[in-house]
Order: sequence, then C-alpha cells, then structure tokens
Amino acid sequence: MTLPVLPLRGMVVFPKAVIHFDVGRKQSIAAVNRAMREEQLIFLSAQKDPAVNEPKLIDLYAVGVVAKVVQVLRQPDDVTRVVLEGKYRAKAVAPVFDTKLMLAEVMPVAEKVLPPSHEDIAMIRSVKSQFESYLDVTAKMPPDIIFKVALCKYPGELADYIASTMYLDYQTKQSILELFDPSKRLETVLDVLIDETYISKLEHEIEMKAKNRIDESQQLYFLREQKRAIEEQLGEDDDPSADAEDYADKIEQLGLPEKTRDALFKECRKLMKMPYGSQEASVIRTYLDTVIELPWHVSTDDKIILPKIRKELDKTHFGLEKIKDRIIEQLAVRKLSEKQKGQVLCLVGPPGVGKTSIAQSIAKAIGRNSQRIALGGVKDEAEIRGHRRTYIGSMPGRIMAAIQNAGSNNPLLILDEIDKLASDYKGDPTSALLEVLDVEQNSKFVDHYIDVPFDLSNVMFITTANDMTMIPAPLRDRMEIIEINSYTREEKFHIAKKHLIPKQLDLCGFSSKEIKFSSKAIYALIDYYTRESGVRQLEREIASLLRKCAVKKLDGEAETFKIDEKVVEEMLGNKKFLPDRLSHKDEIGVVNGLAWTSVGGELLPIEVAVMEGTGKLVLTGSLGDVMQESAKAAVTCIRSHAQLLGIEPDFYKNKDIHIHAPEGAVPKDGPSAGITMATAIYSALASKPVRHDVAMTGEITLRGKVLPIGGLKEKSIAAYRYGIDTVFIPKENERDISEFDDAVKEKVHFIAVEDFTDVISGATAH
Repeated sequence: MTLPVLPLRGMVVFPKAVIHFDVGRKQSIAAVNRAMREEQLIFLSAQKDPAVNEPKLIDLYAVGVVAKVVQVLRQPDDVTRVVLEGKYRAKAVAPVFDTKLMLAEVMPVAEKVLPPSHEDIAMIRSVKSQFESYLDVTAKMPPDIIFKVALCKYPGELADYIASTMYLDYQTKQSILELFDPSKRLETVLDVLIDETYISKLEHEIEMKAKNRIDESQQLYFLREQKRAIEEQLGEDDDPSADAEDYADKIEQLGLPEKTRDALFKECRKLMKMPYGSQEASVIRTYLDTVIELPWHVSTDDKIILPKIRKELDKTHFGLEKIKDRIIEQLAVRKLSEKQKGQVLCLVGPPGVGKTSIAQSIAKAIGRNSQRIALGGVKDEAEIRGHRRTYIGSMPGRIMAAIQNAGSNNPLLILDEIDKLASDYKGDPTSALLEVLDVEQNSKFVDHYIDVPFDLSNVMFITTANDMTMIPAPLRDRMEIIEINSYTREEKFHIAKKHLIPKQLDLCGFSSKEIKFSSKAIYALIDYYTRESGVRQLEREIASLLRKCAVKKLDGEAETFKIDEKVVEEMLGNKKFLPDRLSHKDEIGVVNGLAWTSVGGELLPIEVAVMEGTGKLVLTGSLGDVMQESAKAAVTCIRSHAQLLGIEPDFYKNKDIHIHAPEGAVPKDGPSAGITMATAIYSALASKPVRHDVAMTGEITLRGKVLPIGGLKEKSIAAYRYGIDTVFIPKENERDISEFDDAVKEKVHFIAVEDFTDVISGATAH
C-alpha cells in the first residue's frame, strides 16, 4: 500500500506505543495532512543522520512502524503537534513520486502471535525481573509502567513495550525494531537491560561518592568555622592577615634590596588571601620563615693576629707549611684591605693527611663560624641549588642550609670530597658549583628554593679532594690548588708524639704520667704496623695499645706502663710489614729505582737478565702500558749508543733480554723507571755491576735524554729510609730539592743529570 512518510529525528516508535511531538518541516506537515484526509495511517521511520534537514527515502531506515494519527493540533509559528499510535511493523519497499510530500510503497511485516513456549516464559520472567532492577537504579517512572509490563504475556509485545519506555539511543532502539523474531527480540532486550542496569549502578555510585566528598568538605568547613569562632572567643585566633602583616614587618626590618623586598611582600599578599589552614598557606609560611632566618646582615669580625693564628695552626697540625703560609698571606692582605672578597682554596692530597681538620682549625683560628658540607656521592643538582617550591617537601640547597646553620653571612664553608661528586638524569651538581665557587659571580647567588639573590662573596670556601684529575677543568680553574703530600717518617713521628698520643690518652682516660711511649715504639708503629700516606691507621694502632693497657689496669696487673718496641710487638702481634731491606753488594743487571705510591715513596728494584737467543724482549712484573713502552724505549736507547758504550751492536739479534720488576702481584706503571731499566740493560750486556747504594729515577728518550718526573719528594724519603747514599734525578727536577726534608738532604746526595751516559759513569762500580 502507498502511505505518506514522516521522517523522525533521533526517535523510534514501536507498535502499540502512543507518542506525541511537534512537526515543523513542510514535507512532514504535508504528510500528516495527507494521512488525515485518507485513512489516518502514516509510515514512521527514523533518519539515519538526524542532521539532514530535507531527507529522502534513502536517508531513512527501511524498517519502521505504520501508525495512526490520533490527533492534530495547530500551534503558532507553523508548528503542528500530533499524537500518534503505533500499529504494526512495516518496511518501505519503493518511493512514490510526489512534489509536496514523501510517499512510499509500504509492506507490512506480519508477526505471528503464538502461545509462548517454556523457554519464552522463562525469558519473560527474567526480563520482567531485570526490568524491576533497572527501575530501582534509574530515575522514577510512572507506576503504571510496572503494571503494564505485568500484563504483557507474549515475548514480542513485552520486548516492544520495554524498548519503547527505556532511555536508549535511537540506533539501539532501531536495532530492536528490526528484529522480527519475537524470541530473539526479547533476548536482545534482556542484554540491553543488563548493560543499562550495570551502567546506572555505576552512575549512582559515582554520584554518591561525589556527594559524600562534598558533604565531607562542607563538614570540615563547618568545623573550621566553629574552631575559628571558639578561638576568637578565647583570644587565640590565628588570622592569616595578621600573620602576613607580621611577616611584612620582619621583612621591612631586614633592610633588603628593593627587588628582594618586593618579591617577599608579594608572598605576604598571597598569604593574606589564603583561606585559614590551607596547605599552600603553610608552604608560604615555611618559605618566609626560612628566608627571614637567613643571616642577611649578620657577619663575624675576623680576629686577624698573625702570630696568634700561626701558633694556633702549629698547635693543631704538624707540618703542612704550604697551607699555613697561604692562609697567613691571605689573612695579612685581608687585614690591610677590606676589598678582598671570599677565597676558594682546594686542598688536594691522599686520605688521612688532615685536609678537613686543618680547614676547621683555620676557621677557629680566625674566629669564623664554619660548616662542613659532605659532597661524596651527591648526584642531584637540587642538593646544591635547592628544590623549587612547586615540589612537595622542597627545601634549600646545602649551601644555603649551611649559611643558615652558620648564623653569619661570612662563614668558612668546607666542601669535603669535591672530587667524588656524581651526576645522573637529575642534573650535574659539579656544574651547579661553578657559580658558587666563582668570586666574581657568587655575589648574586640564587637558590631555587629561596628564589632571591644572596651574597656569597664574603664566604671563604675551602674544598678538599683526593684526586685532582676527577675535578672538571672549569671547576678546577675557579680554585687555587694546594697539594698536600704524604707525611714522611719523621713527620709521622712528630705528629704521633705531639698530637695523636695526647689525644688518645685523653680519650682513654689516662694521664701522660701513667703511659710513656718510647721513640723506638713510635717508629716501630710507623714502620712495621702501618703503611699509609696519612696517620689514621697510626692513630688506630695507638688507640689499640691504650685499650689493652686499660684492660690490664682494671685487672690490677699494672698501674703505669712504659711502651717500647718489645711491648708493641707483644700487644699488637707479629709485624704486619717487614722491614725494608737493601742488598749490600754490587750486582750485574740489578738497579735500584724509585717509585711513587699513594702511601708514599718505595724502592723499585729492576732486574735484567741477558741470555743467548733470537732477540726476544720479555717484560714481567705487572707492568702497565706506559712502563712497557718505557722498557722498549730503553732497549732502543742502548742499541743507538752501543758503540759509544762498548757493547756488541748486534746484541738485539742473538740475545734475549728479560726485564722484571719484583713483587709481581703489585701493578706498576709510569715512565719514571726508564733511566733505571736502561742502566740495568747496560749493566747486564756489559757485565758491569751497579753500585748497591745508588738509586735513580727519570724518564728516558730514544736519544738518551733524561726527562723530569713527579713525586720526587716521596721518592727521596724512600731513598733515605732504605739507606741510599746517592740518587740520580733529572736536571729539571733539581729545583725540587729545596722542598725535601732536612734529614733527607743531610743524608742523601742528589746528582742532577741530563744524559743517560752521565748516569752510567756514576752508577757503575769501578
């Protein structure tokens, strides 16, 4: 049959459903009028796209409903309100041409109404039960809906009624309308009901949680207001505006620069607007307290009396003359001119030589407050510059924290272990120190937490390091390097006698009259029980002796003790280090070299054996790459001077040379044994013994030139300790002799040489 078509926007009508809506489009109004003139029947179908204003039949779903126009009401503005009642499903088969309205050939879809089967009855009961659950969690619906659902006895009828009453999108309703099998339609409706019920429950839970949060917030607000009212009655109220005014008064009294003062006043204004008890207000209070507590204008006066300072430094530390002289010079200039700003010294030396303790003694001697900042293992830039206040738990960096703890703006800050700074994805703290340690820039140092400039130019920085090569070049350039060498045997003796023993006697509860140390006992501790660059282990051994004496005193064995070399061995056990031995006869192919180690200088004998062979060169003794290359250079030097030295020129063809450095398990490297190896090779080839009381050090070139080396002071002490009479050193190292210990210069004769031949003439036995 041919019926007028009424397109529906976002709406689907089911059979037996009564619906009313307004019609405004001309085609739609014409379709309604055509239906009223004929049998009052009209075909209703949803638009696929509701946005299309003038749809054609192809823009509609094919399956729709034939409805009866029950009532038509004319409204103003050319709007018509219609009441429609769905009759049965139908399908648009083909369009019918008409210029004024949409017509279509419509074919009814017959639905057989059969008595429901047992499966249908079970499904009907499940759907009705689920629909009741759905109504419990959705907005209230008219009570007659439940009654009408109860009256439905057939699957198709029930599915259509529930689908028409539920709040679903039109695509879902259309998919249900297009299911012609009643059982499948009801099954689909059950699935939709279950989904919608679950979603509605979730919506309800979310709404309840939101409501509870709001109620809790309102309750807290109400309680805070009650608390404020009670505190006002008791006179204990804490008004944010009063807090802000107090902070503003304190900031005004500090006399800060204008920009700094304005930045802090801005924070006060923020605090004034904050609600009582808010977390952000607490953050601002903590920040303002931190800034106000900084010693902006608090400084200590330097007590610069040079003889007194020298006496104080000598009292606490033996030796270290370079450092003491440098400090005295700096303070003398400071006394004459106030223009001298903060200084940055870097004390570099092996562990245990007193770098940190002398820095603390300097602060005490000149009357400055001091703070020690341990930098070992620090790898976060924020440790130096501070955390920005946007982070939870933010705080000032270590520099500003040390200034605050010192209580003055000109303390002495000791940056300990600056060579052990690390870096990772959080930044490079070494780079952050560049501004801190630059006396030209640190007058306006900005910590990320403080966020206003602070003057560090009056701070005196002393840094310590074990390895200068681990400090980046830009940072090293900002510091004056003062190297502290290992202590000599004599220096250790005096340190133990004047400082370590009195200190440990006091700590262990003894007086100087109860325990006496002989000089031989102290030397025994140094020679046989310690081998180090500093004196930490020596102090531990002294403490160990005193502890054993304390036990004997409490056991009643003795009241006073005299500790000599024999008592030391009885208490501490066998000697940990054997005494240094030196051969007392001249040997062929054996030459005494000198080596530098982290615990001082050592004697390094070099042995060379020459055998019949094919010209092989064998190197043993854990020699490093540089030392192996130095050995090869020594062999070439001998070859190039063979005729001059009176050696067979073809020795490299028919002789195997084996060069060995004893104590093979100890790694050895460096070029300073070049002259030693060359002399040993010459001695073995020429069969000339080398004097046992001679030692030498220096790098050798292919042409036989002797080049300068480092660590000569420690090497000279080793020569003295071993009883060496003569030491050959490079000519360019001759200026270092002035720094040697007086006892060394008195006992050891140093010969400066430029050429390898000068060494041979003086070292070989005649």
